[in-house]
Amino acid sequence: MLGLRFQRRGRPVGLTGRLAQIGFRRVYDSVNQYGIKKGVDEMGIDAFIEHCARLAAGTGAVTGLGGPVTFLIGIPADMVNNLMQQFRVTLGILYHRRGTYNIAFDEFMSIVAVSVGVEAGMIMTRGMLEHVAERLLIRMGAKAGGRLIPLVGAVIGGTTNYFFIKGVARSVRRLPL
Repeated sequence: MLGLRFQRRGRPVGLTGRLAQIGFRRVYDSVNQYGIKKGVDEMGIDAFIEHCARLAAGTGAVTGLGGPVTFLIGIPADMVNNLMQQFRVTLGILYHRRGTYNIAFDEFMSIVAVSVGVEAGMIMTRGMLEHVAERLLIRMGAKAGGRLIPLVGAVIGGTTNYFFIKGVARSVRRLPL
């Protein structure tokens, strides 16, 4: 999947490049940061993380439910939802720790980068974003093959997504924010 290439202005751009250039910013901009504040305030941080993990598990289960057919149709939506839930969990933990919910994109992506094991500097570069995209795609797609088996794939997809989001939360909680 990482080898997929798209044309952009005459030159190929890999899936990680497209995600880094367009996807992160779009997903980040679509996140309701005030809604995250409200959710953390009402539920508490642990319940909020659990809620996000269950939302991710839902799309993972649907993606694997029908085997190859639902996998091929559902995997883009599943990946976007996983990214959204990862961003929501990260922002929720940031709010819980700092008491502020308006985080600038560059600072946020630096935190995401560190949480997935990418060395992040003070300046957000395209190369760093592509490295983050690559790491995330590898993590999210690690057990994608098991989703090709109807019904069993639903369990695999749901479980994989659930533990992916829980792992994100553990990683972000370890950071000195």
